[in-house]
Amino acid sequence: MIQEHMASFKVIGISVRTTNENNQAAIDIPALWERFMTTGIAQQIPNKAGEEIYAIYTAYEKDHTRPYTTVLGCPVTSFDEVPAGMETVEIAAGNYARFTATGNISEGAVFNEWLKIWNTPLPRKYATDFEVYGAKAQDPEHAEVPIFIALKNE
Repeated sequence: MIQEHMASFKVIGISVRTTNENNQAAIDIPALWERFMTTGIAQQIPNKAGEEIYAIYTAYEKDHTRPYTTVLGCPVTSFDEVPAGMETVEIAAGNYARFTATGNISEGAVFNEWLKIWNTPLPRKYATDFEVYGAKAQDPEHAEVPIFIALKNE
């Protein structure tokens, strides 16, 4: 884990409200990915600031054990144009802990990293956490996916 300060940025994408209770997120999040990939959501997002795909976890009811919203989208330069059915999320500037999931995505590399995060004592903010699927995630069998966890300012 590396701690770093990040500037704020904007993302537009699609979302689902889910929870880790009863493994509901294991159903909802793959279904959101399927919709994102098969309906060409990334190509419909205007004012893109990059080709990376962000998986954002926000609007936590309390912590990772309670309901939260997952948004899949792309970074944008503005919210001037938001396609119907899409959401906007502004990632706040602040301190984040960066973890890196490595390995086969389809065999749970990212989820396994989250298991470590949930068991790591961190001063989590439970505001907005995110994963970045960039160039190093293009080979799903040997992917590298950074995961950023918002930290409380201490």
